[in-house]
Amino acid sequence: MKLIVLDRDGVINHDSDAFIKSPAEWTPIPGSLQAIARLNQAGYTVVVATNQSGIGRKLFDMATLNAIHQKMHTAAQQVGATIDAVFFCPHTADDNCDCRKPKPGMLHEISRRYGISLKGIHSVGDSLRDLQSGFMMGCVPHLVLTGKGNKTQEKGGLPPGTQIYPNLETMVDQLLSSVAQTELNFAV
Repeated sequence: MKLIVLDRDGVINHDSDAFIKSPAEWTPIPGSLQAIARLNQAGYTVVVATNQSGIGRKLFDMATLNAIHQKMHTAAQQVGATIDAVFFCPHTADDNCDCRKPKPGMLHEISRRYGISLKGIHSVGDSLRDLQSGFMMGCVPHLVLTGKGNKTQEKGGLPPGTQIYPNLETMVDQLLSSVAQTELNFAV
């Protein structure tokens, strides 16, 4: 199975230090949904793993989070993209749960749900915690410089082998061209 794990805020949509608290505040980063469509066309199942502590902070409720995700799914479908599933952690850091990134609980759940190891699966995020949770599960880490990505790169401490891209669109371009090159080499 060709699976890719994406963070939401700062990778697919614009992020906000004040949280994305309503569907109106959710706006896609230019090219991100089209990049997901290209992944789908190349046979990838796209899933999202996102910390949503705004629920635990009582900034919005589950109905609002569902409405935000419905807007994301609808916007994706309008450009021919499908996000297969959204995994989220509703807890705050003080809750000390296992699902809040950088802990790997959400990634364990993705592995269980799809019945596959995540070793070698591509994981894309804009923060260190996104990269760390994927790396602990054996994912190939990709940092995008949208959202908090520039600050994350400046702070350093990235997992070994982290590849850095300006945005999701560029990351997908590189991934699909390297896959095409590998397939061409096997065909020769």
